[in-house]
Amino acid sequence: MRNDDWSPRTKIERDYRISIRNIIRDVLGRIDDMSDLTNPYGILTAMSDVFSTDLYRDFALAAAKRMVTALYVGSRRTWREAAREAMKGREIYEMLQSELKSPVGDRVRDLVEQNARLITSFPQDIATRANAFVREEAEKGRRASAIADDLMRQFPDMAESRIQLIARTETSKASTALTRARSEELGTVAYTWRSSKDARVRRSHRRMDGVIVFWNDPPSPEELDREKRSYGRYHAGDTFNCRCFPVPVLRLDHIQWPARVHVNGEIRRMTRHEFASLAGGAHAAAA
Repeated sequence: MRNDDWSPRTKIERDYRISIRNIIRDVLGRIDDMSDLTNPYGILTAMSDVFSTDLYRDFALAAAKRMVTALYVGSRRTWREAAREAMKGREIYEMLQSELKSPVGDRVRDLVEQNARLITSFPQDIATRANAFVREEAEKGRRASAIADDLMRQFPDMAESRIQLIARTETSKASTALTRARSEELGTVAYTWRSSKDARVRRSHRRMDGVIVFWNDPPSPEELDREKRSYGRYHAGDTFNCRCFPVPVLRLDHIQWPARVHVNGEIRRMTRHEFASLAGGAHAAAA
């Protein structure tokens, strides 16, 4: 199977983005019904009221559940394909059959809850920007009705950049989390970092492409690339706007040796024997 088969589908990210955007549009419709649209402060109050309702929370939970479920179902197919090629068919099949009762199932539920919380919390950022906009425009002496018109018109744009960030980042992070949970359930302790291989890939992430990483030892790509700014240590797909993804190391003969391996904050070139010795008996692929 191809490495790209492990990458989260762009359709899932796109559908998640559309779901969040539709929630925001619904909020706008409810603000129309609740407030005097000539009063910017009334709009801000209505906005706060809608975002704090159980209905908004339910919408956020439904959107998060659809995204995580789509990733869960899609990645099951990838693991089944991997089973055919890795001679781990029975183990992987049994894992997939029982995983919703296992730590993998717990991770699925955690991911839904985390994403629902994220969708319900990001309107606070929008409200802060909206308040600042109203205050600045009022200080210019503009009429309240004109400020209100601009606020309603600009509200979707205020939300859009945040929607884009959430959809891209959280879809990728959820995909990585599911891959990690399944890997650990199977006893697979390492993966190969893969980038999306296009012009938008960060230089530090291009450096990581093809590097084997242990799940218990995430790298800091920026520090490895000697950049001044670091975002800490994280796995492929596990930081903002990252489109990289992990490919579990299920068989050592699928790797071209010697290979680059991340160990304790540095990248070393290792032979198959060196890697197997380092991975130890816990690594399913070393058998």
